[in-house]
Amino acid sequence: MENMTPKIKDIYKQVISRNPGEVEFHQAVAEVLESLGQVIEKYPEYADHKIIERICEPERQIIFRVPWADDKGNIHINRGFRVEFNSALGPYKGGLRFHESVYLGIIKFLGFEQIFKNALTGLPIGGGKGGSDFNPKGRSDDEIMRFCQSFMTELYRHIGEYTDVPAGDIGVGGREVGYMFGQYKRITNRYEAGVLTGKGLSWGGSLVRTEATGYGAVYFVNEMLKTRNDSLAGKTCSVSGSGNVAIYTTEKINQLGGKVVTLSDSNGYIYDEDGIDLELVKNLKEIERRRIKDYCQYRKNAVYKQGGNIWEIPCEVAMPSATQNELNLADAEILVKNGLIAVGEGANMPTTPDGARFFLNNNVLFGPGKAANAGGVATSALEMQQNASRDSWTFEYTEERLQDIMKNIHNSCYEQAEEFGCPGNYITGANIAGFRKVADAMISLGLI
Repeated sequence: MENMTPKIKDIYKQVISRNPGEVEFHQAVAEVLESLGQVIEKYPEYADHKIIERICEPERQIIFRVPWADDKGNIHINRGFRVEFNSALGPYKGGLRFHESVYLGIIKFLGFEQIFKNALTGLPIGGGKGGSDFNPKGRSDDEIMRFCQSFMTELYRHIGEYTDVPAGDIGVGGREVGYMFGQYKRITNRYEAGVLTGKGLSWGGSLVRTEATGYGAVYFVNEMLKTRNDSLAGKTCSVSGSGNVAIYTTEKINQLGGKVVTLSDSNGYIYDEDGIDLELVKNLKEIERRRIKDYCQYRKNAVYKQGGNIWEIPCEVAMPSATQNELNLADAEILVKNGLIAVGEGANMPTTPDGARFFLNNNVLFGPGKAANAGGVATSALEMQQNASRDSWTFEYTEERLQDIMKNIHNSCYEQAEEFGCPGNYITGANIAGFRKVADAMISLGLI
């Protein structure tokens, strides 16, 4: 709050008062509002139209019961969420997260971030997010199918290709999207392919969507490095997580000449000094659905550290790609001491505010999630375009579009930071660029 103007600080206090206990949401709002003081001074019409107050309040918050039965016939009750945050630029767009940590504050934080992330893509999509406190780990395919069908039995009435278009997130991949789309089709009697993204390639999905978040984050980091006449070639990189984002971050770093030496899951991390064997990881995680520690059974020089701190491993580029607040101030200090030059957030808000400030104060290039990991939702929007035109693009063409979008996002963030006197501060640049695009649309649309 120390970087907020008095007027913006008052707005932030109202947000906390109206949304008690939602600490992740408070953190996401604070991170954006700290960037907006100069914007309000330069463009007072935003204050006149109460844009900040309006943008911090979701247009719609939906909470519902999700009953389902396991394979033994036992009944379980979970809670489902969909927060439709802002539709000034287009239909709500954002993923569904199935994880035991999910509650309203998590969904609101993700949905709020999604507003600005989606705006930065330059594509006509608004911001939203959803999910459930259901944990798919250890559940059979039939149990997951029954849960997804129950979840969609309520969600279907709130979504549509011109209203709200969910996608996947943690715990929701192609299998879960397939079960939900099947239930949507069954209930509505419509093959409305554009209602969900992240679909299978044989029934309306897009090439590159699986790879997009990881690829996009790497493209963004490479663009940052170019501003210092550098690149990822020859760099030692540390990637956290071992899911979709981490795997394809690793793949693109390898393609650009870097070397990834770490991956992790919720139990610990692996360190392979020779470079991660990506095909082995893909087999373990995508096909056999095993834990990352099993990697060391096949790579004898690799080390697994249960409960360890992945950021203790020296690297030049860090790509936190697991979950929120996984990299704190102490981690940032270790990384900088060990020679870090750049960070690209593959996850949503994985760095704590004090960690991010430390990076900026120590001349580390820092790509915030709302910019660096926007490749996933950008390619989801490209999937929507293909669905609308009943078309299917090649991998090469779609990846070229993704690369162009990430370059444009980088340039927009860079230019806005320059304009407002914070050169090289991609956090401020991303917040201002995304905010101004949404704010201008909200003013144009009247009091919505």
